[in-house]
Amino acid sequence: MRRLADAQRIHELLERLGQEARSPLRLFLTGGATAVLLGWRQTTIDVDIKLVPEDDRLLRAISALKDTLEINIELACPADFVPVPAGWEDRGRFIAQLGNLGIYHFEFEAQALAKIERGHRQDRDDVKEMLQRGLVKADGLRALFVAIEPDLYRFPALDPRSYRRALEEALAGER
Repeated sequence: MRRLADAQRIHELLERLGQEARSPLRLFLTGGATAVLLGWRQTTIDVDIKLVPEDDRLLRAISALKDTLEINIELACPADFVPVPAGWEDRGRFIAQLGNLGIYHFEFEAQALAKIERGHRQDRDDVKEMLQRGLVKADGLRALFVAIEPDLYRFPALDPRSYRRALEEALAGER
């Protein structure tokens, strides 16, 4: 059975991936890993990452490291679940450069909108924390939703009305 990923395990994962990178790559953390590294959660069930570009050497390393570090690692990001405007790679928050591997948080607004769409209790709590910490603003999330709304058809499992309702519930009382 795998363990929960705490900051130490996440940092060890990143260090080892940095050692493996032979060409310039960017790794974007999202979800629970962002919450752990920014300090509002102690652990996460899995470390969600997006590699740009994908790299076979790092993908093989990830497969081995999940066993060595006894953590769950998922290749997932907000763009897998909700539309994310082009240029998201340039809107991530820089964390560190480890060798050829640049490490970033996936853009916070997209993370928040993906969490709002998913709607689990932990996701709702994460969005509240992101708002309280100033990582996202309610007006910015509303504007981003309007920007992505025309592309929601690309995600047939999403119901635009339910998604908008979830957004307004998540942002109730926020300006």
